[in-house]
Amino acid sequence: MAAAAAAVLRSGSRAAGRLICVCHTRSYSSVRLLKSKYVYAFDKSAFFNHQHRLFRTSAVSDGQIVQFKLSDIGEGITEVTVKEWYVKEGDSVSQFDSICEVQSDKASVTITSRYDGIIRKLYYNLDEIAYVGKPLVDIETDVLKDVAPEEDVVETPAVSHEEHTHQEIKGHKTLATPAVRRLAMENNIKLSEVVGTGKDNRILKEDILNYLAKQTGAILPPSPKSEIIPPLPKLETAPTTPKDKAHTIPVPISKPIVFTGKDKIEPITGFHKAMVKTMSAALKIPHFGYCDEIELNQLVQLREELKPLAQARGVKLSFMPFFIKAASLALLHYPVLNTSVDENCQNITYKASHNIGIAMDTEQGLIVPNVKSVQVRSVFEIASELNRLQSLGSSGQLGTNDLTGGTFTLSNIGTIGGTYAKPVILPPEVAIGALGKMQVLPRFNRKGEVFKAQIMNVSWSADHRIIDGATMARFSNLWKSYLENPASMLLDLK
Repeated sequence: MAAAAAAVLRSGSRAAGRLICVCHTRSYSSVRLLKSKYVYAFDKSAFFNHQHRLFRTSAVSDGQIVQFKLSDIGEGITEVTVKEWYVKEGDSVSQFDSICEVQSDKASVTITSRYDGIIRKLYYNLDEIAYVGKPLVDIETDVLKDVAPEEDVVETPAVSHEEHTHQEIKGHKTLATPAVRRLAMENNIKLSEVVGTGKDNRILKEDILNYLAKQTGAILPPSPKSEIIPPLPKLETAPTTPKDKAHTIPVPISKPIVFTGKDKIEPITGFHKAMVKTMSAALKIPHFGYCDEIELNQLVQLREELKPLAQARGVKLSFMPFFIKAASLALLHYPVLNTSVDENCQNITYKASHNIGIAMDTEQGLIVPNVKSVQVRSVFEIASELNRLQSLGSSGQLGTNDLTGGTFTLSNIGTIGGTYAKPVILPPEVAIGALGKMQVLPRFNRKGEVFKAQIMNVSWSADHRIIDGATMARFSNLWKSYLENPASMLLDLK
């Protein structure tokens, strides 16, 4: 075949000819061997003008390109937002290696590889929408292995906000967050060449920037200012005589204000998109409101006594575990508040478990994870679970199971401020409570004496199609009695 090609090259006077097209090539020094696979006709002029294209070689692997598609991640989710790529084109991956992190309107999940091979194409950029069933990446692999579809998606493990990713490089572990690894990848920096200044030699973002500055000789720019203060307008006074000089009022010269900022349009995605759907459905429910105040002096004293014991066991004890447990004990007496109704309000379901949700304000938006089966948990166990949920929520790592299945919700708006609120029910639930800030206020005891009281306000909202005002008030009074006299909870604890 090589001789046939050479013959065609020598016959430059022919008007047209046939050339064996290069499909696979191997290079030995300056000699290239040709394998025939396809035959193409060519024009003589085109041949002499573009013959370098016909004989240009590239490294082609014998592997097969596989389109790795985004599998169904459940809960009726059809689209996700790509938040983090852990690989780039040309990287080698093995089975179960992390490929990317995506965020649905319910949770963040990590996508893992089903194949051993090389990443050939990424179908999405960061913050773009990826669709279930559509290609996510192209992987070149030698052997296609049978792996169950459900292995495509692995929920983000329960890790603390401080835990970082370890990367094995040249026989030792390099510690860096995914964001730092991405910064290094974008600038073609090997992490093994960067000296980490963080704890346990962890590589920080500043280490990458300093490394770049040393390589390029650049001077790192200072942090941008949050606002620009315009110069004060010049004051100009009219000429005056010595007599009325003391009564002169300076008149500023007005100048046109120039502002060069532009409006920015962003799509509503992730948790914000979920909030749009949920709140639109919630406001179709006829809400009934009820408010009260609770005196928490005894609870404050009890928490101060138990706080060191909880810390010794590695758990931060706040007031919220007591609020949650008291709500669960009250729900045992008023189970209608722990129910759900169908869309047409034709059927009501009494929930066996008390999965009490806690509204959290995070960088990703409002999320409501829930503590499962509160009715069989102790106050300490609730506190431990809250610590886990808060840690994952602050780092955006909550799983789908943490964010679904709630039956009753409390919103602690008092951590930000305010005494009363008007909480909105999360369908298909039928009730929600908003807790105000705790404050010291003067109150009268039974003897008419003024004393300092730790007061917290609560605002309840209930589905008025299912719950009447008297039921909501009785539930609130029972919940209040547990908190004002926390020792009374011992009678109902199981």
